[in-house]
Amino acid sequence: MIAPQPFFEPRGTPFSVLGRLRALSELGHEVDLVTYHIGRDVPVPNVRIFRTPRIGFIKSVKIGPSVPKLFLDVLVFAKTFQMLWNSKYDLLHTHEEASFFGVLLAKLFRLPHIYDMHSSPPQQLKNFEVTGFGPLVRLFEWIERRVVASSNVVITICPALQDHVDQMQSAVPHVMIENVGSEIDLNVVPQGRMEEISRELSALGNRRIVLYAGTFEAYQGLDLLLDSAQIVAKVNNDVMFLMVGGQPEQVERLQTRVDQLGLGRNFHFTGTRPPEEIPVFIQASHALVSPRTSGTNTPLKIYSYLNSGKPIVATNLYTHTQVLNADISMLVEPEPRAFARGIMEILQNPALASMLGKQAREHFERNYTFQVFLQKTNQVLQLATR
Repeated sequence: MIAPQPFFEPRGTPFSVLGRLRALSELGHEVDLVTYHIGRDVPVPNVRIFRTPRIGFIKSVKIGPSVPKLFLDVLVFAKTFQMLWNSKYDLLHTHEEASFFGVLLAKLFRLPHIYDMHSSPPQQLKNFEVTGFGPLVRLFEWIERRVVASSNVVITICPALQDHVDQMQSAVPHVMIENVGSEIDLNVVPQGRMEEISRELSALGNRRIVLYAGTFEAYQGLDLLLDSAQIVAKVNNDVMFLMVGGQPEQVERLQTRVDQLGLGRNFHFTGTRPPEEIPVFIQASHALVSPRTSGTNTPLKIYSYLNSGKPIVATNLYTHTQVLNADISMLVEPEPRAFARGIMEILQNPALASMLGKQAREHFERNYTFQVFLQKTNQVLQLATR
């Protein structure tokens, strides 16, 4: 398996990679993972992690395309080639842009190839404003079509990507496996850490907590959340917006804006936390929010939110509505007053909050359990090796 990511760090694609590893391990397979030198090892039975050489001046990799990522991908290719040359494997499973060279290596070493599509590369160039240069975008579109056509099977993570593959190469087998395989067991949080988190939450006082958990990238819509919070705090002055995630510089930027808005007493930033701690914060909350304003992929947090049984407030955009509906969440327009109304309706109507949370949990149990994840993973393997 080839993952051109900082594995493991608590963010989208690394979570998905962890889910794939756990599923393959559970199904009895042995996996060698090639990944960046950045990240911490996560013990998974039957999985060995092989990292690229440590590069001292690259200590982190931001989300989305970047020059450091391109440099590290060359090292990933070299490491992958070396391992394929020296050992015998039954299958090659590549994530994201590793598929670009993965299809070539699969042909060279006569291996079935699985392309794990977490996003569309040409779309990423636009979303992250890397380039709007038409010829380069079209080149990536051509490469993407060739990669899909050359793969034995494609894994997609949401309906938007499933439809995207349908439109490109409908004849190529493609299976949608939602990102639920990395759900964390609360029992793995050390007792000492649980006590520290409990003290941190107790220090917030007897407040109604609105939680956001995830990265602090621009597309997540956190500016929308702050503008909405200003409205909510005027009506519910005891509300506490609990912000779990973010790199230090991102937290500092948002904290500055919070202070400028006069919301200092209504916000608490935890910074990035280990993934096993996130459910603890979720369970302490009264409402969960996803204010994302752009993109089409389903936010990974949505599955954790559904699983929690807590009421969800989310923007009424396809990024959410391909999974959420009005029976299991509060869907509102992506503008401050509407988002604020959605939050206040949840906080002021306990019966509605309880109903939405209960129905969300039931929806998760019907559609997104680990058993379903395993069944779909096995289906992909059967398609790849038939």
